[in-house]
Amino acid sequence: MANPLAVWHADHINFAGLLDILEEQVIAFHRGERPNYNLMGTILYYLRNFGDRVHHPREDGAYARLVERDPGMNIVVSRLLQEHRVIATVGEELLNRLNEAERDVITSRAALEAAAAMYLVYYRNHLSAEERHVIPRAAQLLTQEDWAAVAATVPASSDPLFGDNVQERFATLRQQIEAEARVSRQGSIH
Repeated sequence: MANPLAVWHADHINFAGLLDILEEQVIAFHRGERPNYNLMGTILYYLRNFGDRVHHPREDGAYARLVERDPGMNIVVSRLLQEHRVIATVGEELLNRLNEAERDVITSRAALEAAAAMYLVYYRNHLSAEERHVIPRAAQLLTQEDWAAVAATVPASSDPLFGDNVQERFATLRQQIEAEARVSRQGSIH
């Protein structure tokens, strides 16, 4: 079994990278350019389907175990659970605004930008809070049995974008991510 904390952290790094790409597209939209709506939709599809339906339920299981071991974590965990619901709701709103914009029926640029800003801010703050407060505490307190119980809460599912078998709908996004990583590595060499 892979180290669940390492997987949790790796998911966060991957999600943060996707949020960066999404934000680049929102900035283009703000400048009056036509962003890549397909790319934005693919990112949201991934974050909503893998993030909201696989990653977050696993976190919810870990949170429950963590609160059992340290009741003092209850306030932090309650807020993070609420954020999971907000992220899902705001993600749906952003997807609706993107679909309208792609069909040129958007009534307000500000509505799309506000939905994107809320999604980006909530998601990034959420990731940061988990990295700062939850993952270190989980590393200290959760046992192998806890992690086995967490793994059992959600059926095993390989990551459709960052896993070994990339789903076809994510192939272009994966290629873009890998190309940007190569450019970034080359830039850091010089």
